[in-house]
Amino acid sequence: MTDANPAEMPQRSRVDHDAVKPRRGSRRRGRGEELQVPEAEFRSYYGRPIIKAPVWKNPDVPMYLFLGGLAATSSGLGALGGATDRPTLRRTGRLAAAAGAAGGTVFLVHDLHRPRRFLHMLRVFKPTSPLSVGTWILSPFATFAAATAASEVTGLFRRAGDASGAAAAVIGPALGTYTAVLFSNTAVPTWHEAHRELPIVFAGSAAAAGGGMGLVGASVRDNVPAARLAVAGAVVELAAGEYMERKLGLLGDVYQKGRAHTLMRASKACLAAGAVGAVLGRRRRWSAAVSGLALMTGSALTRFGVFDAGIASANDPAHIVVPQRERIRQRQATTGTDVAPPDRTFA
Repeated sequence: MTDANPAEMPQRSRVDHDAVKPRRGSRRRGRGEELQVPEAEFRSYYGRPIIKAPVWKNPDVPMYLFLGGLAATSSGLGALGGATDRPTLRRTGRLAAAAGAAGGTVFLVHDLHRPRRFLHMLRVFKPTSPLSVGTWILSPFATFAAATAASEVTGLFRRAGDASGAAAAVIGPALGTYTAVLFSNTAVPTWHEAHRELPIVFAGSAAAAGGGMGLVGASVRDNVPAARLAVAGAVVELAAGEYMERKLGLLGDVYQKGRAHTLMRASKACLAAGAVGAVLGRRRRWSAAVSGLALMTGSALTRFGVFDAGIASANDPAHIVVPQRERIRQRQATTGTDVAPPDRTFA
């Protein structure tokens, strides 16, 4: 056997470890040794979502949420304007309540595809169904608000108009917040886990929208209650929304990316600017109107942002798997078993 020429032997390839960049998620076991570990990625069978996302239309449902909240608080401002002798505030509130209820009904019926489906929901009152309860809230509110607006425009039946306006104002808070209960009652993780904070966010959003409408339509002499309501609503919405996003933890990442992030950032900017304008520029007609428009825009953007965040959460398998595993670990730590306790209500 002849000795091989070292110059003719194939050179063993060398790897410059300093030039190799570890991939994201890699771990280092020892000096100079790297273990390439890909990031954990949650997937479902055939790439399909684990749960079915709501089939509600966009912008029908977000606009229904916004107009319902606007009508709810506007009815209260209209009743307050009538009781405190503020005619422009009374007129703005009553007309906005009727217009918001009518517009919201149109968007709701369009989302249902067929008008008779809305009428069919009035055949049965089911207290355990937020949708059924919401239908019975919207129907009498729209009726009272329309009657009040007709009396305001025609000048007829003043006392009846005042009574129906007071009735609409009483129903208004339920109209402005029941939609949050409707969202929280779904299987969408981001909505369901925020069942305590979401009604507060929607209530603040409704107050900001109604107060903003009062600033737009009422005179400088009559817009003091509208300005106070708008500022309070903006503060509540901003604080409750921030708390909700932080408390959601992993489920709140949908508010930090994508379209929902853009909408919520724009909403916060509009609400903050509108609240400052309502405090500093209420005495100027143009400034009050601009502030009111900013507040209403921020309220509408919040509804669109929450809606988009829920759709994104329903399509993310991690939002389903991770909370389930966490609940199983907590159950094992407390009861020693991973079996869920029986549903006492169902039993």
